Amino acid sequence: MGTHLLQRKSRGEIVAQLGILAAAVSLMGHAGLAQQTPVTSILQTIETASTAAQPVTVYQADAYFEAPNWTRDGGSLLFDQGGKIMRVPAGDGQPEALNIGAATRCNGSHGISPDGKLLAISCSTPEMRGSHVFLVPAEGGEPKLVTHTDGAYFHSWAPDSKSLLFVHPDGASLNFWSVGIDGTGEHAVTTGTGVSDDPDYAPDGKWIYFCSDRSGTVQIWRIKPDGSSPEQITSDERVNWTPHPSPDGKQIVYISYEKGTAGHPSNRSVILRVMNLQDRKIRDIVSLTGGSGTMNVNSWSPDSRHFAFVGYQLRAPAPAATPPAH
Repeated sequence: MGTHLLQRKSRGEIVAQLGILAAAVSLMGHAGLAQQTPVTSILQTIETASTAAQPVTVYQADAYFEAPNWTRDGGSLLFDQGGKIMRVPAGDGQPEALNIGAATRCNGSHGISPDGKLLAISCSTPEMRGSHVFLVPAEGGEPKLVTHTDGAYFHSWAPDSKSLLFVHPDGASLNFWSVGIDGTGEHAVTTGTGVSDDPDYAPDGKWIYFCSDRSGTVQIWRIKPDGSSPEQITSDERVNWTPHPSPDGKQIVYISYEKGTAGHPSNRSVILRVMNLQDRKIRDIVSLTGGSGTMNVNSWSPDSRHFAFVGYQLRAPAPAATPPAH
């Protein structure tokens, strides 16, 4: 999810504030609306095995775009820009808009199914305002509605490609839900007040990684798909969001904000960190200006050797037009 709720202060304050901010979360968070601050967006990839690896730029533009996904064949990257889903070669090239039929105002919550056949998108249509999860063929096509909850944002596919996870802001809570790709079996995985966000399945399906403020600040957690056995994964002084397991299940990448950061804002100084899930050792991979939009959804390459991300360079606003002299 993008720009979020307030950093946890007290449980009572969150309950009161979440109700007021739920609409703002939908618009400013997952909605993928263009920022008011002019930026240059830079889509990059980086290798994780080498400590000397440097980011490789795939595409950049003086416009806001966000949330890369790597295609299952490794040949392309998807991202959203201006309410559209764009596709660009992973090596070098210019992006093209994917055919998503009547879907509009698509945001940074999208992803390709493990079997490579379907693309989940979070968008509106002329008949349905607000964000809903739709499925289209991976190569593009007409959208098919999946979620029946108003205000739904895709986050992860189940490993068998038969169900998916989505986030739903609802009054005094932010939780994630599961639903079958045929729209049946919709149910909450997490419940209660506070933040449980950015869920992403482990490739073996045994755990769902997510971020939550249930320990006092937002940290990385994991939970069983039935909602049992929550386990805290990070516990440092920084504020940690958007965990994404690698396809081989050996590591997770996540965004780490400075101590005291409220919510999941954009255009902040952040570190992209990788944790080895066997020994829980953490490495800093790259520092950048980013946050919301950088890595909203899983962006690992199919071989687990690289991940993609978007960084931002702030640009000065265009000067106001000077009225003609009289």
